[in-house]
Amino acid sequence: MKHFFLLVLFPILLNAQTNSADSKENNWLTDYADAQKAAKKNNTHILMYFTGSDWCSPCKALKKDLFSTSQFKEVAKDYVLLYVDLPRKKELLSAENMQRNKALLSQWNKKGVFPLISLINTEEKEVATLSGYGSKADVEKYLDFLKRNSKM
Repeated sequence: MKHFFLLVLFPILLNAQTNSADSKENNWLTDYADAQKAAKKNNTHILMYFTGSDWCSPCKALKKDLFSTSQFKEVAKDYVLLYVDLPRKKELLSAENMQRNKALLSQWNKKGVFPLISLINTEEKEVATLSGYGSKADVEKYLDFLKRNSKM
């Protein structure tokens, strides 16, 4: 019985660890309150990224084509990064984190568009948004958007 439990638990823990690694890449935060505190401390915007990590193909492509680049890592220094994941597989997030992300979705992404980047200032006002992703040709559009809306 003990071994059966480990066999069932291992894939769940592995998926949670993978999702956690996704959000930690580039120092992504996963809690809005923490992001807001950091933004106020650094007097910068929050870059809130809405993704469906396990089902949204454009989200996966954007992550691969943009977020892992050195250009993004340089631009990202001007933001507090907030990773808002809404996966379909419930085991990928804790119930608490999923509830927080759904609340953020209803507040900042009312149309449910994925992927979506929303820039939020320290007064909790939306500064700008950019949604969708088609191909690597869109990477420059995203980088220009982030450079143009940076407070630095």
